[in-house]
Amino acid sequence: MTVPILQVLGLKKYYPLSSTPFWGTKSFVHAVDDVSFELHRGETLSLVGESGCGKSTVGRSILGLSRLTAGQIFLDGTRIDAFSQSAWRPLRRRMQFVFQDPFSSLNPRMRVGDILAEPLRNFSLATNSSEIDAKVGKLLETVSLPKDAGSRWPHEFSGGQRQRIGIARALATNPDVIVCDEAVSALDVSVKAQIINLLQDLQAELGVALLFISHDLAVVEHLTHRVAVMYLGKIVELGSKRDVFAAPRHPYTEALMSAVPVPKVGDQRRRIVLNGDIPSPINPPTGCYFHTRCPHAFDRCVRVEPALKEVTPGRLAACHLNDESPQAGASL
Repeated sequence: MTVPILQVLGLKKYYPLSSTPFWGTKSFVHAVDDVSFELHRGETLSLVGESGCGKSTVGRSILGLSRLTAGQIFLDGTRIDAFSQSAWRPLRRRMQFVFQDPFSSLNPRMRVGDILAEPLRNFSLATNSSEIDAKVGKLLETVSLPKDAGSRWPHEFSGGQRQRIGIARALATNPDVIVCDEAVSALDVSVKAQIINLLQDLQAELGVALLFISHDLAVVEHLTHRVAVMYLGKIVELGSKRDVFAAPRHPYTEALMSAVPVPKVGDQRRRIVLNGDIPSPINPPTGCYFHTRCPHAFDRCVRVEPALKEVTPGRLAACHLNDESPQAGASL
């Protein structure tokens, strides 16, 4: 086995509440609660789940944009989570981020050409202005924008065009890992397909690894190699795209997959509607976090938190229903 380009072990990120009483224990928002996974070169791993489940926090924590509460992060075998800000600087070239919001992620006071030239200058990837101009023009061409876009301001572009500029900026340093946080959600269907094909071509050519954060399961099914399903700050299922989409091993994954639109009129799919709301991450439930909404929950689910463990080769799930002899009690 080769060393994964990125390894995350026991990642936790808790946010303290701004207002706490003078007595009692301090409360925290459990944004990410014990997340572990590996990402290999040339692979796409997708993080999927409902809004607020902690997907974006995982991505920001990996790139040092948010300090960990606990856990370890390794880049190509080297632990990086405890690095100082100065030690993080050379890592920025190897790990890039495509932000979700294309309107706030670009500096409105810089022309597009300067935005793309900035990482080239910061990491000495071009020696003179003519080389910088040539690379900026190539980046714009790669994301299907005209070369004269470099002389324009971000506010002159649509949201989808701004997101393509953000993707071009991430590609400027030839990174090993790109974290894409809803990178295609602002694009129309035709441009979305172009960007997805672009990311796949870059993987084939450069071996870049993608951590793809998305709620669009149709895009995930087309782009990804493996899928990690998150619920309330935890990974509840992880496996290959084929396994997870064809035969979910967690009730939450099953409900997510049932919501994917069916392309053909004749296809039939049983729609699973979950009852209740997502519990508060300030005071998560005991046992399995999903038991308050799970149609299959029994008494053990309330008392014992299921471990994320291998249920078939290369397939992980955190559900008592996968046990060989579950101690099922009265149905909830």
